[in-house]
Order: sequence, then structure tokens, then C-alpha cells
Amino acid sequence: MRARVVLRNISSRSWEHPADRGALVALRKLKGFDRVVKVMSGMINERAVRLVYLGSAIRVDERQFPALARALNEACATLDAPSVPELYVQAHPFLNAMTIGMDRPIIVINSSMVDLFDEEELRWVLAHELGHALSGHAVYQTILLRLLSLSGILGSIPLGGVGLRMIVAALMEWQRKSELSADRAGLLATQDPAVAYRALMKTASGGHLEDLDPTSFFEQGAEYDASSDIRDSVLKLLLLERRSHPMPVSRAAELRRWVDSGAYTAVLAGTYPTRDQDADAKLTEAAQQAADSYSAAFRDTQDTLGRLLHDTAGWLGSAKGWWDEQQRRRRGDEDAS
Repeated sequence: MRARVVLRNISSRSWEHPADRGALVALRKLKGFDRVVKVMSGMINERAVRLVYLGSAIRVDERQFPALARALNEACATLDAPSVPELYVQAHPFLNAMTIGMDRPIIVINSSMVDLFDEEELRWVLAHELGHALSGHAVYQTILLRLLSLSGILGSIPLGGVGLRMIVAALMEWQRKSELSADRAGLLATQDPAVAYRALMKTASGGHLEDLDPTSFFEQGAEYDASSDIRDSVLKLLLLERRSHPMPVSRAAELRRWVDSGAYTAVLAGTYPTRDQDADAKLTEAAQQAADSYSAAFRDTQDTLGRLLHDTAGWLGSAKGWWDEQQRRRRGDEDAS
């Protein structure tokens, strides 16, 4: 078995996408709120959910699906997780896995994925779900929904239907970015980019790995991202609006960009924030990184609408700079007179 670097005391901020991290850092500042949400959920909802899977699925251990137990234990050891979540296999024909619960999260993986993926690929899938649990995605998304409800924002938005749709769209965008974060956690646990890419190729194709080619897969992703017709750009936005996950080709491309950026290698070399530093994470810095991430995405995109938005923002910025300069000169002339 290939040795992996154990990432001692690693903070989830190491793998969180900037647009995901910005929201999480802000919500983690609400001391105590997360604990209340966890306790309230754990008292009833999570107990009921766990009982459902305890009665209807297979709980993984060293005797039942031992390869899965080994993969999850190794992922937890590599990411230095404080505890190992319970893992269940449920009979289901669709490729999927999920993390459920906030106080004591459990991981559920569908039998079709167990049949199709090898042990390395399953380690990536399980570590992806572990990344969700360690980041607290379910906790903090629930907190945000609670805050919106308590503040009365949802009921007082002008043009309520449009406003509500915008909030839902923003939450779904956050959820899609959280999936990119979890993909990175999976990679840090497997420490083999080819495994992650292979798992995403299988997710898109339903298997048939012998008929797939990574180069063609990434070319397909580049074609998807580079819509030359603004109609396709708008259609992509509409198609993604209610999706919880980005498209598989986009996930693979985004993960490869993270690897190519050098950030992945830096983490393996020991350059990463630790959990004991989480309380000191600066909100302004996280927000700036999120803004920079979207700015870079628009700048680098080959998508027609993305280029239009970036160029428009650049033109507006230039126009504002010109206007500000004219105003400064006018004030200078007035002062001189």
C-alpha cells in the first residue's frame, strides 16, 4: 500500500474553495449558535435518520464491507479527523454518496457506487464526504437558513418571489462551491489526482473506464466551459440554478486547476492552516479571497457571458476612475481660483 502524508491538525480551511470559505469563516464567528443547532438536530432528527439506516442498510465495519471500512479509516487518519463517522451502504441504483447529520454525521454510500468504483476511488468518495463533515457544511448552511428565517428577511423582501429566488440561487451557488471544497478534501486523502479524475469520469459515464480517455474528458470540459454563444451561457446558468453539484466535467477541470496552481502540493509539503488557528481566521481576508476567486474566474473564463461580465466590469471600473479623476481636477481648479 502506497504511503500517504498524514496532515496533522489540518484545518478544513486548507481545502475549502475561497467562495465557500468566506461564508464559513463568517458563520463560525457566531459562537454558540452552531452548538445549539447541532444539539437541536441531534435530539430528534438525526436519531430518526440513523435508525432508518440502522434498520434498512448495512453498517460498515471490519466484517461488513471491510474494504470500505479500511478506506474510510485511512482517509480519517490522513486528514487527522477527530473521529470516524459511521458508514452505511444502501441498496440504490444511482451513483451517489451523502453526509447526513450535524451533531454526529454519518456517511451513506449507494451500492451502485460500491459495485463500480475500486478501493482507491472509493477512498476519494468517502474522503469527499468526510470533507463535508469536517467543514460543517450541513451545520452552517442550516444556521444561515435559520438566521434568514429569524430575521424576517424571507417575508419582507420587495418583489418577494424574485428576492426569494435570488436567495435560493445564492444558497445553491454556495452548495456547489462546497462540493468543490469536498473534492479537494478527497484528493488530499487519496493523494493521487488520477484517482479523483477517474472517479469523476466514472460518475459521468456510469463506468466503462476502458472506453474512456482522460485527455478527451478534459477537452470535453474545456468545450463546456468555453461557450461561444451567449445563448449557451444563459442556458448553463439556468441549468445550474437548482443543481446541488457542478457538472462532472467542471468539477474535474476545477480540481485540476487547483493542482496546477501549486496549492495542493503546498499542503502536502506542510504549508496549511491548522485547526487551532481557526478562531483567529480573519473575516475580511476570507471575503477578499472569495471576491478575488470570482474575479479570477471571470477574467480567465472562455465563456461568452463570463467575458462580457468581466469586460463590462473593467469598462465600468475605468469609467469610474476617469470620472473620479475629473472630479479631483475640478476640485483642484476650484481651490486654485
